[in-house]
Amino acid sequence: MRNLTLVGTALALIMSATAAQAQLIGPEAKPLPMQADLILTNGKIYTPSGWVSAMAVRKGVILELGEADALKPYANAKAKVIDLRGDTVLPGLHDMHVHPAGSGIAEMQCQLPQGATAAKVLELTAACAKAKKPGAWVTGRAYDPTSLGVTPDKGMLDKVAPNNPVYFTDISGHSGWANSVALKLAGVTRDTPNPPNGIIEKDASGEPTGILRESASGLVGVKVPPPTRDETNRALKWAMDTMVAQGIVALDDAGVSEDVAQAYADLSDKGLLKPRVRGCLIYTAAGLISRRSIYTRDRFSPSCVKIILDGVPTDSHTAAMLEDYVPIPGRDEAGRSKGLAMLDQGDANVIVTRFDTMGMTVKFHAAGDAAVRIGLNAIEAARKANGFTGLLHDVGHNSFIHMDDIKRARGLGAVFEFSPYIWYEQPILGDIKRAVPAPLMDRWIPVKDALDAGAFVVPGSDWAVVPSVSPWIAIETLVTRQPPGAQGPMIAPNERITLKQAVDLFTINAARQMYQSDRRGTIEKGKLADVIVIDRNIFEVPIGTVHDTKVKLTIINGEVVYDAAVDKPKKP
Repeated sequence: MRNLTLVGTALALIMSATAAQAQLIGPEAKPLPMQADLILTNGKIYTPSGWVSAMAVRKGVILELGEADALKPYANAKAKVIDLRGDTVLPGLHDMHVHPAGSGIAEMQCQLPQGATAAKVLELTAACAKAKKPGAWVTGRAYDPTSLGVTPDKGMLDKVAPNNPVYFTDISGHSGWANSVALKLAGVTRDTPNPPNGIIEKDASGEPTGILRESASGLVGVKVPPPTRDETNRALKWAMDTMVAQGIVALDDAGVSEDVAQAYADLSDKGLLKPRVRGCLIYTAAGLISRRSIYTRDRFSPSCVKIILDGVPTDSHTAAMLEDYVPIPGRDEAGRSKGLAMLDQGDANVIVTRFDTMGMTVKFHAAGDAAVRIGLNAIEAARKANGFTGLLHDVGHNSFIHMDDIKRARGLGAVFEFSPYIWYEQPILGDIKRAVPAPLMDRWIPVKDALDAGAFVVPGSDWAVVPSVSPWIAIETLVTRQPPGAQGPMIAPNERITLKQAVDLFTINAARQMYQSDRRGTIEKGKLADVIVIDRNIFEVPIGTVHDTKVKLTIINGEVVYDAAVDKPKKP
């Protein structure tokens, strides 16, 4: 036995010495070229080293980049060859804050176009109710108080849908509008107290108006029949197809419940989940978090948690702010003059430290500057307790951030995830402008301030808060701060960034925040072939045309998962 031990020790020493000697001798012999199974040629391929015209791929990995001649050693009669005919190839894009299943479910419901007037909303409500049986729920989104032109109340819905419970969510998703039938089913009366972190709006006589803020929305929402497993799967599949058609190859689902986690697993098991998805589980769902590995798949990683710190800075006045809101005449602002903080600092510190210890990335909803500060303080508490664990926790939305907090983010290893895509004039901004002191809008969604301070920045859409998940609208308007087309007023023009910075946010920065920049985010040898083919070189065309960019091909792991010539996302 002793001799066998000596032999084993000797072999280990020899192997160790051989490995060390190999490092001293120099690089190993150059291997024979591998044969590609996919070749892209005759294009404009965007790489960190400059533009090239051709790319060879094997088993989803980029083998070679360069001009066509450089790829000859990789040629293979069986390889699929795509002649790009001069089209541009970029790294695949990321959306770091999106709600795909919810977006798909919304497609199945009553559609209220953003910016619709009260007359249009009531016309659509009447039509939706007519298509339902008496007593069946009428649900949908996304009304906007400014565009309505009047203050919404239950009586407006009662007139057009007296026999059906009606419940709509607003453009932000943080307020709800119910009719009398829905309020009765939910047991909401003049005597119902505000739930924690919620507000039941009441008129001068103390009667509920039908408008419910934040957690109060759940009083009615919980009565709405949930979608079936099949409906959730169809909704998620449609959303995934829609995002892939926009060139999105990876995403953070910013609010995963158990039924949605099951839908990701179902799609994956059927080979239908193409993008790479990190799921952010609702942080209060302790059971789901403990069972998360059951739903883990190759392209679905439920390794993130979502924590909501406040509401939104609209007419609801629920985003947590450092300064007072502009009061709404005749409305009781008691308890929300500075918005609603959903967690106090002590609780936030404990919760974030615990998830940091567990190895789970934290994603915050933090629209107001006071909420952003709570999030950063909680990240700081986790760093003090655990040291830097390598987890890149992100503070999401960041509509307003105090400059002191922008300056401290880099030192904390915190990420600013700016979303949604409202960097230009659109319906929801009317509410926000009236809600906050005017000077705050000069630094609305301060992307440039954050980049200039060296902070880590990524983008998110928050779809379906916005009507389109198109990253091309976002890339253009990050540069212009104007409506698509580069015409019209600018919002916070000092926060404009360059086109390269915008593209980096959607590619390499987002890949880093997902801990995959060694594999994705740029087009380089040895990285995965997660790339897109688009109909124009966005670095050469007028910036006002970038929003209209069309994706011709989306390739994930070397597989063509979207071809505009043949694929059209089907309604759920």
